[in-house]
Order: sequence, then structure tokens, then C-alpha cells
Amino acid sequence: MNLKYFFLGCLLLPASLLIGQNGIVRGKVFDKETGEPIIYGSVRLMNTNLGDNTDLDGFFAIPNVPPGDYKLLATYIGYDSSVVDVTLTGGGIVFKNIYLNQAAVELSGVDISARKEQARADVQISRISITTKQIRSLPSTGGEPDIAQYLPVLPGIISTGDQGGQLYIRGGAPVQNRILLDGMTIYNPFHSIGFFSVFETEAIRSVDVLTGGFNAEHGGRISAIVDIKTREGNRKKFTGLVSASPFQSKVLFEGPIKKLKETGGGSTSFLFTGKHSYLDQTSKLFYNYATDTSFFSFASGDTSLADLIKEIGLPFSFTDMYGKLSFIGDNGSKLNLFGFNFTDRFNFVNIADLSWNNIGGGANFTLIPQNSNLVMEGLIAGSNYLISLKEPDGRPRSSEINTFSAIMNFTAFHTNGQLNYGFEFTGFNTDFRFRNAVDVSFEQRDFNTEIAGYIKLKQQLGNIIFEPGLRMQYFASQADFQLEPRLGVKVNLSEGFRFKFAGGLYSQNLISTVNELDVVNLFVGFLAGPERSLFKPNSREPADDRLQRAVHAIAGVEIDLGKNAELNVEPYYKGFTQLISINRNKLSPTDPDFETETGRAYGIDFSFRREAKNLYLWATYSLSYVDRNDGRQQYYTVFDRRHNVNLLTTYTFGQKRNWEAGARWNLGSGFPFTQTQGFYQNVNFQDLLLTDVLTGNSNIGTILSERRNDGRLSYYHRLDVSLKRSFELSRNSRIDATLSVTNAYNRENVFYVDRITNSRVNQLPVLPALTLTYAF
Repeated sequence: MNLKYFFLGCLLLPASLLIGQNGIVRGKVFDKETGEPIIYGSVRLMNTNLGDNTDLDGFFAIPNVPPGDYKLLATYIGYDSSVVDVTLTGGGIVFKNIYLNQAAVELSGVDISARKEQARADVQISRISITTKQIRSLPSTGGEPDIAQYLPVLPGIISTGDQGGQLYIRGGAPVQNRILLDGMTIYNPFHSIGFFSVFETEAIRSVDVLTGGFNAEHGGRISAIVDIKTREGNRKKFTGLVSASPFQSKVLFEGPIKKLKETGGGSTSFLFTGKHSYLDQTSKLFYNYATDTSFFSFASGDTSLADLIKEIGLPFSFTDMYGKLSFIGDNGSKLNLFGFNFTDRFNFVNIADLSWNNIGGGANFTLIPQNSNLVMEGLIAGSNYLISLKEPDGRPRSSEINTFSAIMNFTAFHTNGQLNYGFEFTGFNTDFRFRNAVDVSFEQRDFNTEIAGYIKLKQQLGNIIFEPGLRMQYFASQADFQLEPRLGVKVNLSEGFRFKFAGGLYSQNLISTVNELDVVNLFVGFLAGPERSLFKPNSREPADDRLQRAVHAIAGVEIDLGKNAELNVEPYYKGFTQLISINRNKLSPTDPDFETETGRAYGIDFSFRREAKNLYLWATYSLSYVDRNDGRQQYYTVFDRRHNVNLLTTYTFGQKRNWEAGARWNLGSGFPFTQTQGFYQNVNFQDLLLTDVLTGNSNIGTILSERRNDGRLSYYHRLDVSLKRSFELSRNSRIDATLSVTNAYNRENVFYVDRITNSRVNQLPVLPALTLTYAF
């Protein structure tokens, strides 16, 4: 507890830095042609050492500026510089909108890139920022770039399969990773086919992946955060695109309702995107051979059913729609209204019919008061997620979660730093129904309230960036209050060598219906933590609380290898001090509904990036260990991949740079599995009058090894390639033709082996696709 008070003291001590008699220069930087914000641009007061870098909204703030007349210089790679005059009075605040023109001559290199400038100014440990350009560079399945396919390229992120696989981030299960869309939590953001998410790449402004050690502004999860922000619609002109491939088609339309003008007055714009898959139809024509793999092995040798499946195609379908209306004020304040409707269905004839729908919307805003040092941000949002599964056994399985959230964040700028604090209210209803193999039912209908507050200081002291934080979390249904100290530190040892550290305590109340023992489980439901007694692993000793908890400790170094290349190395440790899951094997209604275990995830991640005018290289290697302890034994999880390598390259060529070639290769060591020791006849002793114990043909049961996950599957490796050609029709329109091949050399990667039939089920075979996109 003394450590927690120490963190609080560190936060309150520098509060006096926020008070001063000098003024503030702030504003936003835009692309003059499109009205898009300039991200991580440089803004400096000439002939001084005062300046700032723009954020994701193009916003900058330069505090503690003495009164006087200045020239404000804004620069960004590939744009002409712009200078505006500024006159500041004592204690005054000046706001300036700056517009940059794209440079007539494209620069092939610069001494300091925007990314490296950000690296020197922020802690950024276990944080990877992804741009839409990077997502597009990935050779993608179906020729449609998607964040779901890009995430496994990042160090520390593992996908368990091409079909219905889950994403695990540095040892954290999917429910322990919080996915945010414009600040709002999205449940189950990945479609059943596994290759596609609910997010439209062309609508994304930025993606921040925090694989651990995140600071106090984030909470409610114990492993990782994926923060996705969409952009506003074009503020200058109406634009859009239409795209089609064998996997899906999509549209995007955007434009101004009130145009952005340099003379001021604000603007209003809209953005709408929609996509729909028709793989269930096109697979019958193009990918008939692919039905020999994936879920169709569930038929257990039923050749007639397999033939039927070949006739109906791959039974995956989804539809995603997202819309946004943006109001931008003359002083930089803004209001966004957004809504979405995501649906998914997996209809496997005579086996399973699974469908889910996620609908919601909300409003987020940024308020920049004219006479205040504070910048305020807020969110009000709500959603409903419903999933159901129908199977021949007739056992009900459904899950629904209704969520409402309200968030307020405040930022106060001071010399060489800033203070962030805020509040978050989340209420959610859960309705879960499940019946296991022995007809024991589990139901939960519950309402939960979570209230959180946080405070975080960012202060630069010479070459050191210091970020202490404290999150205060109250779980009303558990009557539990948690203090969670966080800390981030970066030391700029030289111009091109930086050391960093982060750590903290984390907790969460949300539980998933997906069990970590499952290789594939498309039914992704959610429920709240237990409100009744919970016991420590494999005992009747009461647990200290009824929350999932973890501790993170991460270190790292960043090395600049020249002006176009960089190397990042991060060893990490996550201790999962309590994990909670549904007791799906309960034999009677009196057995506990939940069971607990502990776990660890530790390892080291290497990443290398080189970015030049025509060439982009990205290489990663991860060495990791992930285990669990259920009180009976310690074992490696089914997603414990000891070695994982990713190589990605993109090369642009041609006289007009209208050709782009890409390749991605992934190598991963085999996942663990529990080995089979023998078989037996599973005789039904409940009806002895009609059961012939001696000569009857009963179902075959398996005898598993006493050691869980004591075997390993073979290594996985896959090559994806793509080739894109752009045809410029006019200054504002073009057609892109993309040829992509997934699993180019048709590697037979094992998914799992059916224990009864000993038949091997492989992941997807070679999948070629041609995609056409018309942009205007």
C-alpha cells in the first residue's frame, strides 16, 4: 500500500508546474488540399527552443511562452513549410490553424522522421503504431487488406489458426485484450472466417497496439489494448471507393456538408462504409478444393456430408456498416456522431448454425476552451452484442451483453510535459445460457457497474521522460476497489539509442465463454465475474477476491540504425495472479460455476524496420513461454508458440511508381497438444436394458496423457505474395488491380488431428484472388 501512496505523491508533486504567467500557443495543422490533419508534424517558434509535435488530430500546444511577437513554423515530410505570425500577451492563449501544401518535389529522405521524433518524445514501450498505409502493404487474403491479418505480423501476437483462430497478445487470451473503436469497447471484433475484422481499413486513421505495460488511461483488461481511431470524412470534396474480390465487396463514401475554409468558420463532413462477404457463393466456383480442410472434418468421415459441403461452398458470411458525422469548430473543438451494425454467420449444414450481431453508436468530442489551459475529451456510447448457436443436440447456447459507457478525459500542458486525468463509467448487462454434455445448465443474468478514475503525469527531465500513473477502479457488483499504480520511463542515452521501462498492476471483471483449452471455438460469449464464493486453484480455500488480476514488467531498447532503419528489443514478463473461467465440466448443479488458475507469460521480442522511398522492410522474432497452473499441474497453453518469425517487404517500382509488389513469410514452432494414450468403448450404463455391454458397438472414448499439452504439433510456415497495379484515370480517380496469393507454395500446415479417425485437418491451402478497386 505504501508503494501506491508513493505513486500518488509523484503525481501531485509537480502540479505547481501547471501554473505560470506566460502564455500558450496552440492550434491544428491540416493538409491544404484534403483537410486531413497532419499527424506528428513539427511546430516550432522560430529563434527559440519551444515547440511541439502534432497529435492524431493535428493538434499542438506550446505552453510557457513569454509574451511577444513570434513566427510559428510548421513542417512535415513531403510538404512545403508554412510560417504564420503570432502575437502573445501575458497569460494569453493563441490558437492558429495552419495549412500545408504537398511539396512539388518528393523528398527521398530526411534527417529526422516524424516517427523518430515521436520516439524521442514519448515512452512508447510495448506500443506499436500502425498506419493505413502499412496495413495496405500486407499481402492479404482475398486481396482485401485488414487489421485482422496485420496484427499477427507484430511481435508478441499469435494467431492459433487460419479458420476461426483467436488472437493472443503476449500470453493474454482474447477476453483479456480490450479492442477500442473511437474509444468504445468492441466485443468479438473478428469474423468467423478469421481473416477479416469488422473494421474498414480505408476508414482507419490510426491503430495503437499496446501489448503490455500500458499506463493509467487504459484499464478493464489485464493483458493488452488495441486502440483504433477512425478519421473524419473529407472536408474539401466528395470522394469514395468501390471494391470487389472473390471474398467480399465494399464501398466507402465521404465528403463535406460544410466545407473547411482557411478563412475559418469550421466544417461538417460525413463518412460511410459498408462491406459484405459472399464467400459462401464464390467458394463453390473458385475454392471448391478448400472444403477438404477446416471445419468439415467435424463430419468424422461422413463422405456424403462432405460432398454436400462441396456443393454449398464455405459457409461463412458477414456484413459490416459504419457511419460517422463530424463537426469541426473554428477553434479546434470537434464533435463526432457515429454508429455501426456488424453481423456474422457460420451455417454448417446439419452441424451448427452460429450467428452474432453487434450494433451500437455514440458521440465523442474534443473541447478546447479559449481561455483555459485544459483540453477536454469525452465519449458517450452504447452497444448490444448477441450471439447464438444452434446444434443438433438441442442444447441452448446464447450470450448477450448490453453496454453503456461515459468517459471524460482532461489534458493540461506545462513546460516539457503534461498532466492527464479522467473518469470512466461503464455499465453492462449480461444474459448467458449454456448446457454442457451431461445436461447441467449454467445461466447468468446480471447487471454490472464499473467506475474508474485515473491520473497520469508526463514530464521530461533532461534526457529522461517520466510517466507515473495511478488508476482507481471500483467494481460495484464485486464491492471491490482496486488501486493500480503504473509507471513508464524512457532514457534518451544518445541521439540514436534509448532505454525504456514500464510496469503496473491490472484487473478486470469480464469473463469469456471461450476456454483456453479450445483449439477452435466460434461461440464467443461474455459474462461478468462470479458474485458468489470463488476458490483458489484446485482447493476449497476462498480466493482473495473475484477478479482476474495481473502484474506487468517490461524493459527495452530502441536503436536507430541510420536515418531509415531502427531496431527494437523488449524482454517482458506478465504474471497472471488470478484467472477465472467457466466450469464447463461441472457434474451437478451444486458444483462451482467458475474455476481459477494462475499463469505466466514471459519472453523477448525483436523487431526491425527499414523504410526508404521505394522499399519497406519489417522483420520480427519472438521467443515466448506461456503457461498455466490449475492447482493440479503446471502446463503450457495451446497457444504457447516458442518461436515466431515474420518477414514483410513491399517494393514500389515503375516510372510513375504505379506498381507495388509485396511478400510476407511467417514461421512458427508447433503448438502444444495433449497426447492420446489409448481408446475405450464409451458404454451407456444409464439404460442397461437396451445396452449390450459385451457385443454392442458403443462410441469410442479416448484416454489422454496425464500431462496436459505434453506434445507439440509440427512447425507452421506460410508465404503470401501480392502484386498491385494502379491505373490513373484522372487527377482524382484511379483503378487498383491487386493479385494476391495466400499460402503461395501450398504448405500443408496442420490445424489439428482427429483423435478418433486419426485424420489430419490442415489449415487453408493456396488461395489466389484478384481484387479491383475504383477510387474517386
